[in-house]
Amino acid sequence: MFDQIETERLGLRPLRPDDWQAVHAYASDEATMHFLPEGVMSEEQVQTFIAEQAGDEARAFAVVVKPDDRPIGHLIFHSWYGPRTHEIGWVLRQDMRGKGYTTEGARALLRYGFEMLGLHRIIATCQPENPASWRVMEKLGMRREAHFRKGHLWRDGSWWDEYFYAILAEEWNPASR
Repeated sequence: MFDQIETERLGLRPLRPDDWQAVHAYASDEATMHFLPEGVMSEEQVQTFIAEQAGDEARAFAVVVKPDDRPIGHLIFHSWYGPRTHEIGWVLRQDMRGKGYTTEGARALLRYGFEMLGLHRIIATCQPENPASWRVMEKLGMRREAHFRKGHLWRDGSWWDEYFYAILAEEWNPASR
């Protein structure tokens, strides 16, 4: 994967072991983690999560606001079922939401995926009750392909609906983004 991607306001880079406290600050917040399958994470879970990101198979990347180097969240980006297909996702600290950082960082990963990795398709999922997330997907030019009713078994044993979004390489137009 990449060492660093720069946008106008952000840096995207691999998570490092010394990021654990900054990651724990948002990953231990119920409101921040509500829609994520792993839910609230302990210090040990955060440290394990970051350790699992080392190497070429990294799945999560720190989002930092320049010039600071402390993560305000992370983006996931990894191979998904199907050839030349990746999944993208995001989590950001509560106080950093609504500033366009998620869209800016995700757009940079779409560009990287289509232009550098030669991907065919990038997908994202979220719950219908999370309009902030599906609005980001739509800003990125992704289209809603499915609404899976009670298709996701949640941590508490309940079944949640899930939206499925995607964008194809042929739909990606960086000049308009």
